[in-house]
Amino acid sequence: MKGLNQRNKNIILNIVAIVIAIIFLFPLYWMIISSLKSDSEIFMRPPTWFPHKVFFNGYIDQLTGPYSILRSLKNSFIISISSMVISFCLAVPAAYGVSRFELPGKKLIILVFLVTQMLPISVLLTPMFLTFSNLKLLNTYIAPILAIGTITIPFTVIVLRPMFLTYPVSIEEAARIDGCNRFTAFLRVVMPVIKPGLITVCCFGFVYGWNDLVYSLTFNSNNALFPMTTAIYNLMNQYGTRWNWIMAYGCMLVTPPVIVFILGQRYIISGLVGGAVKE
Repeated sequence: MKGLNQRNKNIILNIVAIVIAIIFLFPLYWMIISSLKSDSEIFMRPPTWFPHKVFFNGYIDQLTGPYSILRSLKNSFIISISSMVISFCLAVPAAYGVSRFELPGKKLIILVFLVTQMLPISVLLTPMFLTFSNLKLLNTYIAPILAIGTITIPFTVIVLRPMFLTYPVSIEEAARIDGCNRFTAFLRVVMPVIKPGLITVCCFGFVYGWNDLVYSLTFNSNNALFPMTTAIYNLMNQYGTRWNWIMAYGCMLVTPPVIVFILGQRYIISGLVGGAVKE
């Protein structure tokens, strides 16, 4: 009887999980099929669940036509990869230092990192805009890259610090006895062990940069520097809105983050769980 009840419970939980997955994935499905419809069929009533005739014009025109997205695609990769690399190079040693060394005010530093994750972006826009304006960084790639770092660096430190704490110090000390100094022991011994956590923060850092809209729209007014999230406004002008193009644009916009998470999903799960320890 106990086994039967457990089986019924698993069935119910699976059904609930499937329903929740359908609810969350339905907008993505609707975006994909709408990108394959004509504009007239998109607004057809009642709506069609599958396109009567498949149109790939929304993809072809934006990849090869005068409204090519290749420039904004390049901008998105430059911003997201650069912000990911900067946050990785700065935050990984910071997380290691906070976890390994007794620093004055360490708890305050960690608290500041946590608070920065709770601040709304609108609070940071004005001071960062004034700072970048004084440094002559507006209308450059550097401004949004540094602004995104204000999110990704604290996030990386918060995720990796517990993983460094769970790593035995004795193994690192054994490596130093064998001839490694602290830096080489960190590179050759510590970092390979926390590889899932490193891949996790890299994936999230890339996605944060890729999904940025506010920073790129605030600090750049030059269309040539707009990433894909910002360049979508070019499809809405005084001549109307091409919904077929917008849906195709959305499909191409979400493809790189989806690929990143599919390739790194097993590392992401273990990386997030690996830092969930109680000190």
